[in-house]
Amino acid sequence: MPATTTRPTASRDEGTVQARTARQQPTNGARRLGNLRHHWWGILLLAAAALVFVVPLFILVTTAFKTNSDIYTWPPKVLPTDLTWDNLTTAWQLAPFGAFIKNSVIVTVVGAVAKVVLAVFTAYAFAFLPFPGKNVLFLVMLGALMVPGHVTLLVNYITIGNMGLINTYAGIILPGVGSAFGTFLLRQHFMSLPTEVFEAAEVDGAGHLRKLGSMVLPMSVPAIATVALVAVIDEWNSFVWPLIITNSVNMRTLPIGLMYLKANDGMVSWGVLMSGTLIVVLPMLLVFLFAQRYIVTGLTGAAAGSGR
Repeated sequence: MPATTTRPTASRDEGTVQARTARQQPTNGARRLGNLRHHWWGILLLAAAALVFVVPLFILVTTAFKTNSDIYTWPPKVLPTDLTWDNLTTAWQLAPFGAFIKNSVIVTVVGAVAKVVLAVFTAYAFAFLPFPGKNVLFLVMLGALMVPGHVTLLVNYITIGNMGLINTYAGIILPGVGSAFGTFLLRQHFMSLPTEVFEAAEVDGAGHLRKLGSMVLPMSVPAIATVALVAVIDEWNSFVWPLIITNSVNMRTLPIGLMYLKANDGMVSWGVLMSGTLIVVLPMLLVFLFAQRYIVTGLTGAAAGSGR
């Protein structure tokens, strides 16, 4: 008798499972189809965003090597009929690009190094050193991110003028050595580092400089590289402040030098101007291609530190 009562129950359970499986199959298929649609929508959005950046760069490069007849023809030609280097030669002759490049390299290297070094020490203090008013000072520093740089132009100009640094490299570099963004990013990354390592170092008698040099910096290379890349691009592309603080052609930087490619009557030779712009843009493209692998890692580490 017990056997006769359990068999129908087992067969009924098997039938229920099979019915549930049959009902789930269309659901799983629809789910896979929905995921596939979302996948292709993501690809299309990324492709559209890439075109926004790639198309202007493509136009810049091709126009730099076009003749005037190719530039002003209609319908526009995508590629130059005959590659010409005359635009680059003309741009180099119209303005002292050698001096512009030297000034930009000096300002960028010194300014970026100063920004990174100051951001590292400041971020370490905010992350590991206890001192009164630390949170308040950190909030004040975050508030600096919301202040447009143009608001401080007049104050900076008066200060640099009183110091006698107008039309000098120091005058160009000093007002921008503080980086609120770099300090914030590194502070968040430092807070994501394992505390056990620092506790063990303190037991061994390590001081702050030793912990910073032997532990924090080696574990923070991606974040520091991200801050350095942002600082390099910011210094290289700076236009308004170098324009205001310098008053001689030999102290101008590359972005300002593009203004010298305009004719006296206001007319623009687009091939020559695009060639000068290519000289300005190409170094930063190379720097970005070299350092892009650090950007995602650095930003991810900073995001992990924000939860602490």
